[in-house]
Amino acid sequence: MAVRGARSRVVPMLARYHGRLLAAARSAGTAAVCGGTDPGRRNITNPLIAALDGGSGLPRLDTSRLRATWLRDAAELAGLATFMHAAGITCSQRLGDLVAGLEAGSEQQAVVLLGAAR
Repeated sequence: MAVRGARSRVVPMLARYHGRLLAAARSAGTAAVCGGTDPGRRNITNPLIAALDGGSGLPRLDTSRLRATWLRDAAELAGLATFMHAAGITCSQRLGDLVAGLEAGSEQQAVVLLGAAR
């Protein structure tokens, strides 16, 4: 998935979502799956969450929780806990210091890391 804006980037999807996302992309054709292409558009996340909140007793979707879940799943697939334990790193700041000196992998490497293929 491509994220545009101040911190534009490609965000690989976890393998378990590929089928659904590919179906959504096929359905959208050349149009955006969500969000549109106008840089002046408003954030669509809150209206989308409100639309999905069917009132069936489930808690409201929380975007920070969704992001935390994605980060946790990606970190697990990357073996981050194993790496940090082996290196004796207990503070995320130290991890940030390490990453600052590394070159980011390619989009294809990220896709493979998350258990999928393009």
